[in-house]
Amino acid sequence: MGITHFRKAAVSVSVALACCGQVSIVYAQDGADNTDNTEIIAVTGSRIKRQGDTPSPVQELNLEDLNQTGSVSLGEVLQELPSVGASLNSNGSAGTSHGSSSLNLRNLGENRSLVLVNGHRWVNGAGTRGFRDFVDLNTIPQAIVKRVEVLQDGATAIYGADAIAGVVNIYTHSDFVGTSAKAYYGQSSEGDRETVNVDLLWGQDVGESNIMFAASYADQKPIYTQDRELTAVPLNGLSDGTPEGLFRESGLAAVLGFPIPSAGITRDPGSNGNDLSSWRAVTGEDQFNRYYNNYVTGPNERYALYGQAIIPLDDRLNFRIEALYNKRESDQQFSSALSSVRGGSRGFMIANDPRVNPFGIPFSGSDFRHTSFMEENGYRVNAQEVETTRLGLGLDGELNIGDGWDWDTFLSYGKNKADFTSNNQVHLDKLALGLRACDTTGITADVTDLAAGCVPVNLFNTLTAEMVDYINFTGRDYNEAKQLDFTFNITGSLYSLPAGDLAVAAGIEYREEQGLDVPDSTINSDPRVNTYQTTSSSARTGTDGEYDLKEAYVEFVIPLLDGESWADKLELSLATRYSDYSTFGSTTNSKAGIVYAPVDGFTLRATWAEGFRAPSILELYEGQRQTFAPVLDPCSSNKSLVGCSSVPASYTQGETNVQLTTGGNRFLQPETSENWSYGMVYIPDFIEDFSVTLDWYDIEIDNTISIFGAQAILDLCATKGKNCEVITRSASGEIEDIIDGPVNLNSTKVSGVDMVMNYGLETEVGEWDFNLNISKLRDFEVSSTLSDGTVQVEDRLGVAMLREAYPEWRSSFSTNWSQGQWKVNYNLRHIGDTTETVDPGTPDEMDRHIGTVIYHNASVAYDIDDNLAVKLGINNIGDKQPPISLTNPNINFDQNTYNPVGRFMYLQVSYQM
Repeated sequence: MGITHFRKAAVSVSVALACCGQVSIVYAQDGADNTDNTEIIAVTGSRIKRQGDTPSPVQELNLEDLNQTGSVSLGEVLQELPSVGASLNSNGSAGTSHGSSSLNLRNLGENRSLVLVNGHRWVNGAGTRGFRDFVDLNTIPQAIVKRVEVLQDGATAIYGADAIAGVVNIYTHSDFVGTSAKAYYGQSSEGDRETVNVDLLWGQDVGESNIMFAASYADQKPIYTQDRELTAVPLNGLSDGTPEGLFRESGLAAVLGFPIPSAGITRDPGSNGNDLSSWRAVTGEDQFNRYYNNYVTGPNERYALYGQAIIPLDDRLNFRIEALYNKRESDQQFSSALSSVRGGSRGFMIANDPRVNPFGIPFSGSDFRHTSFMEENGYRVNAQEVETTRLGLGLDGELNIGDGWDWDTFLSYGKNKADFTSNNQVHLDKLALGLRACDTTGITADVTDLAAGCVPVNLFNTLTAEMVDYINFTGRDYNEAKQLDFTFNITGSLYSLPAGDLAVAAGIEYREEQGLDVPDSTINSDPRVNTYQTTSSSARTGTDGEYDLKEAYVEFVIPLLDGESWADKLELSLATRYSDYSTFGSTTNSKAGIVYAPVDGFTLRATWAEGFRAPSILELYEGQRQTFAPVLDPCSSNKSLVGCSSVPASYTQGETNVQLTTGGNRFLQPETSENWSYGMVYIPDFIEDFSVTLDWYDIEIDNTISIFGAQAILDLCATKGKNCEVITRSASGEIEDIIDGPVNLNSTKVSGVDMVMNYGLETEVGEWDFNLNISKLRDFEVSSTLSDGTVQVEDRLGVAMLREAYPEWRSSFSTNWSQGQWKVNYNLRHIGDTTETVDPGTPDEMDRHIGTVIYHNASVAYDIDDNLAVKLGINNIGDKQPPISLTNPNINFDQNTYNPVGRFMYLQVSYQM
């Protein structure tokens, strides 16, 4: 593919307001002398150390904030921020994170939110069928984290690609001395979701050096669907099929002596299938709950070791080393494999042999079909074992060219490797041979290996252990993501201006990204006995891709006014970054910001920024694969729709989980964006320890890379007759496959408002801290070009969709009280109401309201002595369950937006010296 060059250079300034609630800027306690008392620090969103405000809104979560609800996962904490949308977590089984945890800032997708650790990039995740194109927060142990800064602004010019929605900068402890240990146990009020966590942190000064070591273990047990009323039975109905099996064959009527309905015949549970009198016609009651014993929330076990050393080499030079090993074990549990045995195009037959067939006739016609959940073969369990290794080496120091000039360089190598095991699948070729009573007559392919140890398989009765051992199959995939990153930065003051120093930061970066996915060779092999596929796991092609880029940036902070009667402070920030991709050529992206404080304590500030995101390796090169997703077929209830004219009148959707074919798109183009933010900061002199911030943002992404979505494809075809060619149906109307891969949509437009208020109060009855954080989504529009060239605009504001929701309001409130040895915390999390559309484009179409959800959490801590403390907490005090969602069939709720655990109680004991 030809190289496309993107060259943009622009500088634009606007005056506005910005946010700094829970901000990582340290304010002077004595307002009379900010110059002497305000700490000079580097804040996420700028490479320049400075005093006071920055143009960009930054929120900080300190150690106390991170431990407020007793979470043992960093992702669980950050996903509850009001500015974060639906994110991947441990909820559900089908189509979920496969054990990973993501962060979806501004609802714009996890691959548009940049995650840094100590200001440096972290390797992308792995552990599903194909690696990830975002950072898996479960690879970063919470035990090593001291604080987190969240930049809610575009930062491509400062940090490079992927920072369209914002940046999360995770800081580890840098100068820890002593020993800290934590033991934690919790479980839900239903007696499940047992969680154990043990953390150890040790640090020591050795001369001028500091050495730190951390070890962490966390184990979270699952919750099963039948253990919650909400998820016990899928709202979209049960599946056709039973463990005893539903059979259809044209010759059965003559054998059994009664008419055979289109659904076929079955037998009662526990009856003898070899006795023909056990068989009867299928009725509407012969259905099966395939989601019984699936996970509402899956298990996740993590081990981590981390070492860090900061060693001064002389008065002006420091050496830093970071090393991490993290291991995660997770799995998803599904129903037993659904039989894929059919005649005709799938080539299965059942021999007329009493060992495999009691009816005395062969089963081989095009109408032959067997539907059964093969319970004897066991639950399908897809397990991941993910290992993360990372090594970072850095130098930083001062330049001997004047005061305030610093430099740093850092080299990191990170790797995520994952073994993916698919347990209790079915080897369909072995099953096909077993149904032939192991007779290889007529099979032209070499099946010597399959015939060795072949066991005749009788589907008409309970499978024996020997049959199961023969047909059972375990698939093994391997995938990995690698990253090599080198940075060099320098910052200092160029000139002394009347209002202050003209500060500059500049640097270079070189980065390599690699991704590899190796699917199981047996799953990918061509079938030799049947003509469908070799195993019950879907075949897919592998992925092997890489790219590199070279970058350079420069940033300026220009003080314009200081201490004037009408301008206590006026400061301009400018930045630009040049990037050269091996895949797409070069691009230049810029950013500008302004800070204006007319009086001390009141600040107006704004930013404008260009953003850029190149397609990821996964989006470009992912091999084609089959997966499944729940959909509601509009043609099932309304054949008069324009896109349903070829669907038979007798068709009614049965199974809602349909097959999708996905894969990379080598013709994708990069995304570009324009971000505006403007707001206010108010810290009045007459109220001690009080601040309020208000922040507006407006983001527009062009060439948005997105998967259209199976439900959207079906709805568009049915109602508009567009893109129907990507849907494959059988002669009966049943959906056999939907092709859905990444494409460049026209644009995505998002705007909203954030407000953060903090207040601290000292009284005779203790110290109080209050925090209110509110996020309002004002607009969310996605535009896409259809196959006929027309543009479709989708308004998602206030809409609930499959596994994602866009509520207009999200908020949180917390208060902390402490006195002497006691500490009490109360926390509230609020998710606003939404509306889902059920059966779009049909006469039964309706808008269904999903109400507001509020979670209440509380904890009490007591310091037994100077070293030992105990904490008791309850999350979700009211045992609030997620709201029912009809657009999220099978599990019945939006698993990426709501917490299904219910009331959860925990006890934590900590020791520090």
